[in-house]
Amino acid sequence: MSEKRELLDEVETLFTPKRSLDFNYFLYVLLTLTFVGMFAFPKIYITEQIYFKSRDIAKLKVEYDTLKEEHKLISASVESIKFKNQILDTLF
Repeated sequence: MSEKRELLDEVETLFTPKRSLDFNYFLYVLLTLTFVGMFAFPKIYITEQIYFKSRDIAKLKVEYDTLKEEHKLISASVESIKFKNQILDTLF
């Protein structure tokens, strides 16, 4: 019976080898994570900067459109005042 158990233990160790976590494996994982981080960080940074710049651009566009409308209203008011001034000057 013990021979069967020994054979089963040997087969089990062959099919499921135990891997020890040594310094080389730790270094390999650390270098891999660093390598992935070197490619992921710039993409995240650039995407974030694009988002903030586009948000600022949208805000400035809204302000520009508002100022354009105010300019139209003020120009119409100035034209109205000029017209009234010219009419009143000719009446007197």
